[in-house]
Amino acid sequence: MFFHAMAQTVAEQEVENLSGLSTNPEKDIFVVRENGTTCLMAEFAAKFIVPYDVWASNYVDLITEQAEISLTRGAEVKGRCGLNESELQVFWVDRAYTLKMLFVKESHNTSKGPEGTWKLSKVQFVYDSSEKTHFKDAVSAGKHTANSHHLSALVTPAGMSYECQAQQTISLASSDPQKTVTMILSAVHIQPFDIISDFVFSEGLGQGMLPVETNAILGVTPFTFLCTTPLKEGLEHKCPVDEREQLEETLPLILGLILGLVIVITLVIYHIHHKMTANQVQIPRDRSQYKHMG
Repeated sequence: MFFHAMAQTVAEQEVENLSGLSTNPEKDIFVVRENGTTCLMAEFAAKFIVPYDVWASNYVDLITEQAEISLTRGAEVKGRCGLNESELQVFWVDRAYTLKMLFVKESHNTSKGPEGTWKLSKVQFVYDSSEKTHFKDAVSAGKHTANSHHLSALVTPAGMSYECQAQQTISLASSDPQKTVTMILSAVHIQPFDIISDFVFSEGLGQGMLPVETNAILGVTPFTFLCTTPLKEGLEHKCPVDEREQLEETLPLILGLILGLVIVITLVIYHIHHKMTANQVQIPRDRSQYKHMG
């Protein structure tokens, strides 16, 4: 009975790769749906820097080269959703490369009461150094596995999506001895729990919804595509780098507006002062002219 229930649950989960609809050729879009409802959404660009050994020209010494492996479009994707654990798996280049991302939701007691967060708790990258596109004459070519260690990344309050345009790096320890794989994420927008509306991140309607073409292809017609009124204002959690860059972009504009306002106020005060002084009676400085006054 248990295995039957598990098989039924798996059968009810659907996974879709919508990367072809992204305007950014380096960014992928993955959606996991359970019982006809979206339960995990992930948009990101991923690249892996993988060191590997090759023989030197004397065929005695080893030298280290680096392979740059990008997550490509058309990748095979799997996923599962749970109450406190969700997982995304991506396979590409005939399964020569596999990315697994595990998300967990936790609850913490604070002075304000229990507060929940979710985070990326584990990353695993499996790569085949015998694959000729990225690896050239690798020594000990074959499958290697790189894992994160005590990872706590993308920490986000429960019920919110995580968004970060800036690059973020995660170090992975490889089974290839003394090798560390670097995972580089950018243009990230992820929500693995508590998605309320189908194909919509928990944030403003205009920002959180997948592209119009996506919804049209999937037959989803949520409200109106041109609506600018937020459905849920501010429910995306942005990384500090994005917030700092946004401040750096807005600060000159704010300072410019303040400076312009100061100039306008100064001109107005000068104009009023000039007009008032021009209307005042001019008192002669020569006292001899006093007798002619009156």
